[in-house]
Order: sequence, then C-alpha cells, then structure tokens
Amino acid sequence: MKTFEELGVRDDLRRAIEELGFENPMPVQEKVIPHLLSEDSDVVALAQTGTGKTAAFGLPVLQRINPEINRPQALILSPTRELCLQIGSDLADFSKYMPDVRVLPVYGGSSIESQIRSLRKGVQIIVATPGRLIDLINRGVVDLSDVHTVVLDEADEMLNMGFLDSIDAILSHVPEQRKMLMFSATMPNEIAKIAKKYMHSPVEFVIGNRNEGAANVKHIYYMVNARDKYLALKRIADNSPNIFAIIFCRTRRDTQEVADRLIQDGYNADALHGDMSQQQRDIVMKKFRDRVISLLVATDVAARGLDVDDLTHVINYGLPDDTAVYTHRSGRTGRAGKTGVSIAIIHSREKGKLREIEKKIGKTFERKEVPTPEHIIEKQLYNLADRIEKVKVDDGQIDQYMQGVSRKLSWLSQEDLLKRVLSLEFNRLLDYYRDAPKIDFIDEKPRKEKKEHEKPRNDKEKDRRTADKGMARIYVNAGKGDGFYAGNLIDMLNHVVDGKRVDVGRIDLMPGYSLFDVPKADARRVVTGLTGADFLGKRLYSEIADPDKNYARASSRKSKGTDASVDPEFAPESTYEYFMKKSRGGAKKAKTKKRK
Repeated sequence: MKTFEELGVRDDLRRAIEELGFENPMPVQEKVIPHLLSEDSDVVALAQTGTGKTAAFGLPVLQRINPEINRPQALILSPTRELCLQIGSDLADFSKYMPDVRVLPVYGGSSIESQIRSLRKGVQIIVATPGRLIDLINRGVVDLSDVHTVVLDEADEMLNMGFLDSIDAILSHVPEQRKMLMFSATMPNEIAKIAKKYMHSPVEFVIGNRNEGAANVKHIYYMVNARDKYLALKRIADNSPNIFAIIFCRTRRDTQEVADRLIQDGYNADALHGDMSQQQRDIVMKKFRDRVISLLVATDVAARGLDVDDLTHVINYGLPDDTAVYTHRSGRTGRAGKTGVSIAIIHSREKGKLREIEKKIGKTFERKEVPTPEHIIEKQLYNLADRIEKVKVDDGQIDQYMQGVSRKLSWLSQEDLLKRVLSLEFNRLLDYYRDAPKIDFIDEKPRKEKKEHEKPRNDKEKDRRTADKGMARIYVNAGKGDGFYAGNLIDMLNHVVDGKRVDVGRIDLMPGYSLFDVPKADARRVVTGLTGADFLGKRLYSEIADPDKNYARASSRKSKGTDASVDPEFAPESTYEYFMKKSRGGAKKAKTKKRK
C-alpha cells in the first residue's frame, strides 16, 4: 500500500491530514491523486459516497492553487447546500497550514450579501450550488476567468435535480483550457454525455464495478403485507438496540407520518423533508449528527449531501423507482471500511423491483423473517446486561449512598433484585409484544384442488373481487386503458382522501377499472375521496366492491357508450345522486331521477 508522500502530496497538506487521522490512502485517492498532480487529461471517477472522494480531488486542487493570485482558481459544484458546506469544511481542514489560501462555500438559504463581501475580499476556491453561483455571476460579483480546475461532485445527483442547464451556463464563464473532474456514484447515459460534451479525452477510474453497491454493505429484505410495514419497522429498530439509521420514504407525507408515529411510540426520531424550512432542517441534522436522535426519517432529496459517519443501517421504507437512488441510499452506510446494513421493507408486488435492483448493483438481497417478540426481548436484555457490565462507576460519588440503598433493598435476594431491575427497564416492551403475531408475508399459498363442477375463470374473477382478511375491497372506474396504474392510484389516495395516509394492499388493474384493498376502517373515506375526483379529465366513481357484481360487464358497457360511473343499475342511488350533483348539470339530473 502506498503512502500519501509516494502519491506526491506536499508536506504541509500531509501534516494537516495526518492530524485528521489519515494514515493510508483509500483506493479512490490512490488512483486519482497522482493523476491529477502529474497529468493534464480530465477525469471521470465512479465511486460510492464515503469512499474518500473529497480528499481525492481536494488535496490535488489545493496543491495546484497559487496563493499569490487572489482570484478564484478552482470551482467545485455540488448538488446541495449540505454537501457544499461539508466540502468547504473539509478543504478548510486540509489547508490548515496554507494560511494564504481561502475557500468560500456559496449556497442558497444563506445571506447573499455576506457571500458577496467575502468574494470581494478575494478567494482562491469556490464551492457552490449551481443556483446561487448563477445568481452571483448575474450580479457581476464572480469572475471565473482564472479558473483552471472545475470539479462536479455527485454529478448524477445534479442531473437528478435538473441542474444540467445551470452547469451549461456556469461552464460558459470558465476558460476552455481547464482541467475538469467529475465524480459520480453511478454512470447513467447522461453522465457519459456530459463527459463527451465538456471534457477532453477523460480518463475513467472505477472504484468497484459500475453502478455497483458499496462492498461493505449487507442487503436484506423483509416481506410483509402493506398494512404491516410500520410494525415491521418498529421490530427492526427494537431488534437493534444501538441502531443509528436513516429511514427513506418516497413522499414528504409518508416521511412526516412515519416520524410522528415513531416519536409517539417513544423512539428518538425526527423527519427531514422539503416542506421544512432551512432552519428546521439544520436543527434536525445537527441533532442527528450529535446522536440526540437515532432514527432520521427522510426523503431522498432532503438527505442529499447529508454526510454522517457510522450509520449502522439504511432502511428503505419504500423502494425507489430508480436503481441509482437505491445505490445512493445504501452507500450511506458501510463507509470508510466499516460494515453496514441496507434493509428493504417490501410487500409482494415489489419483489420484481427488488430483483431488478439486485441485477443492477450486482448484489443479492437476503430474505429474513421479521424479528419475533421473543428474539427482540432477548436482544434487548443482553444489551442491557452489556451496558450494566461496562458502565463506569465512580466509587467516590456512589459509595456515600450505598449503605442507605443496601438497607432499603436488603430483603431482596440477588435474583429478585435483578428481576426488578430488568422489569423496570422492560415492562413496556414486554406488554407491547405480549401475544404479538408473526407478520411475515407468506407468498406461497397451497393450491386448492378444483372440483369438476367449478368454473375456474369465474372463481378467479370472484377472488379478484374479494378482499384479503381484515381489508375492504374498493372498486374505481379507471384502469390501465385510462393510463391509470398503481402509482397513479397511490398518488390519488394521498391527495384526495382526508385524514391519515391510507395503507394499500393488493391491487388488480383491469383495462377499464381497478380493484384494491384498504383497511376496513378506511374504506368509507377512500370511497368518498375518490368519488367525483378528476383523473386526466375523467370523473371517478368508487364503491366498496361487491363480490357478486360483474364489474367487467359494467366496464364493457361503458366502453360501448354507457359510462358505468353514472349508470343507475351499477351505482347505488345515493352515491349516484352525489356523483351527479358534482358533475356539470348533475343537480338537475339527480332531481329528475328522484322525482321519477
């Protein structure tokens, strides 16, 4: 293994990084640093978050700065404010013994006037988010004509956030003869296009395999019914007493709801999403970094650039649609040579998406059973025993109280005393998990033997109209033929149904209609919310499904010119009238029908 000295890193920089605990170069540093110091060609480096990328580009950038020139010489672009601040902080640490070199982070959400004052005093390195940098360029306070090095960090994230036009605009102000470095966790086609458009014969360094998940991360999945996802999440957290994790949700609404439920149930948790102000986000992130909270429930956008060491778990409460997003999520644990766990809590319909992710990242997910109450309690008890064993005891302070306490508890045997200590800590947990059932989804049901007189097709249709246990089956008059798919259904429910978020179970999408399961308690408000709602110009009608009603026939009737959503034979009169009143001219038609 080479040393930083052998890579060509200068004495003053080595002194600073040694004080930070850097001993030997990481793989990305070993490949990139000597190339940037000795070669003129541009660089594309594919490496996961947490592999030492900032030092890989930061040390050579600092070494190539001329402190006598008091103008920007290097520009580093990052997708988020948090990453911008993190890079700026790291470069400040690396340049501890370079007093004449100034690094300035510029980003939205902070005073632009103070950033302008700092620019006028003179800086050599600018770390910026694209939006704020363009604002400063338009105000005429940033001159990039002396920039000789441009770094795009987390380039794939910048593309996901729609910064391509901004990058175009910024690079038009930078000299054509510049060294350009692009760092990315994944290599989508768009990144290759950027490399071709802006870079000169770039050399590509791949740490691991393209688009591969981090090597030190174990990938696990639990399969449960959709309604049991939150219960599974709690069991996973309870089964890991020292958990320090980010829980990723797909929407802001899910994020806030899961966080609120965790807090209500006594967990040290908080939410991080785009509906929060920057000040609120800063407070939450500081609490998480300081370990005041151990569970951070976040959306992907809000967590971008969040750099936190020693995460034990990343938990996917909902799988992302894009494999690259999963790669970014899982890459937040198992960093700097440590091991980590990436968990996916899925239902049966997400199994295909899971297999697709496996192929893309080159890893196999291990299916595990959701921890049982017995296993959780045993794990927690042993953790308490471990804490008792390792607790630091200050004899001088505690001895003065021991005599009185011993006298008070002298009637208890050692075994009774231990039982009471454990009960004091675990009564709540024991009560909660008493008689708690297994919640794993059983995906292989035994086949029923067909009787000769049965008609398999009709049975299948009737099964489709019958809800799973504990659920209600809901009909809605939109299907695949209307461009109505599972994602559209979930989105509709999130926007038109009042009250808390609805957990959706089994979904069957037909050409002209759809059937889906929701908990029985939510059925009526789901029907009320969907009925009369608009989907791409189509008025929706919904009802609790009748197992004996032929919805396929009603759907075909609609396709022949009769809209099943307003068919009196199809809809109960009260719902029909309600729907017609919401339609144009419906009040008059409903009144006529009632008179008849």
